[in-house]
Amino acid sequence: MSPPRKGALALVLPVLAFASLSLSTRDARGGSCDNPLVNACINSDTLWPHAGPSRFVGVGGTETTAEGRVGFGLLTTYLSRPIVIHVPSPGPDGTDENAVNDQVNSNFLFAYGVTRRLELDLVIPVTLGQGGSGLSALTGGDDLRDTAVRDLRLGLAYALVPRDRDDRVWALTTRFETSAPTGDRGQFAGERAAVFAPSIAADYRRGRWFAGAEVGLRLRPVAEFVGARVGSQALVGLGVGYDILARDRLAALLEARALPTFAEQHDDVLSSGGLRSTGNGKHIVPAEWMLSVRSAPFRGGDVALQAGGGGAIPFGDAITAPRFRFVLGIAYAPRSIDSDGDGVRDADDRCPSLAGPPAGTDPGCPEKPPAPQETPGASP
Repeated sequence: MSPPRKGALALVLPVLAFASLSLSTRDARGGSCDNPLVNACINSDTLWPHAGPSRFVGVGGTETTAEGRVGFGLLTTYLSRPIVIHVPSPGPDGTDENAVNDQVNSNFLFAYGVTRRLELDLVIPVTLGQGGSGLSALTGGDDLRDTAVRDLRLGLAYALVPRDRDDRVWALTTRFETSAPTGDRGQFAGERAAVFAPSIAADYRRGRWFAGAEVGLRLRPVAEFVGARVGSQALVGLGVGYDILARDRLAALLEARALPTFAEQHDDVLSSGGLRSTGNGKHIVPAEWMLSVRSAPFRGGDVALQAGGGGAIPFGDAITAPRFRFVLGIAYAPRSIDSDGDGVRDADDRCPSLAGPPAGTDPGCPEKPPAPQETPGASP
């Protein structure tokens, strides 16, 4: 019972630390989530990387963390102009303002394998630096701060069709994630209420080619920011990759994801009576593409490095779709893969393709037959 206890403790401590940080900064938060037309409680970063094993950056993986093990990682992303607003004026033309012009966010990722199929996840995102006009173009104040606490995310993953062998062609995993409204208000660092995000992920592998897909929902109340309205969304993610070097040493990946938004967009008009918002029948689809390279040469593929970049897919003007994005990540994600079925994970198995006992000089390797002994007195 010792490994699970230590793993649970390693997962709980970051939550307590983040909770204390959120409580200590609550009184210093600016902005408001209550203004029906100018609500800055919108998450500027739609990329929610999953903790645990995953090949793609924004498409959920199907593998889960090995039972009793803790995985952890760090993914840092740079966004350019994720929040651009059209500020209305008394005349027919308004002006565009970069409410968030540049932003650097880091996601601290933790995962714990409860069983061979069930994984618990924790993601702690923070803004390390940002710049932009914030709400100053509308209110004359409430500028962006350099750093911000973002919404904490908790989740779980359960492998319906587990990838327990490297030669399995396809796998299927269901996921559920929720975010808590712990982000700094007025900083586009999170939501004004909890967000619930169920999804299902699948992947397919044939030779050196592999592909992944994720579909799901992000369920939240509607928040409006000068006519741009963000509410519940669908999630669609697709990715394809190729192993340039075998055994996860180097791979190239191309992926795309889209978030069709159910809420109708509005047009805001500034008149003598103030700001007036009316529906225009339009819907937005924040969408991005990304090209990346990945290398996992250590610990049987459990330690991975990934770097990439991409930009918005032009499905019209959409708030939270950055002009371009760059990512850099490192992760340790111990997997449950046991290709020869001998009870020893491939990362610990000295002979991953041959079944053998889990203990001994060479764990997972067949025992060598004893050397033949010579009969005394036998002629050479």
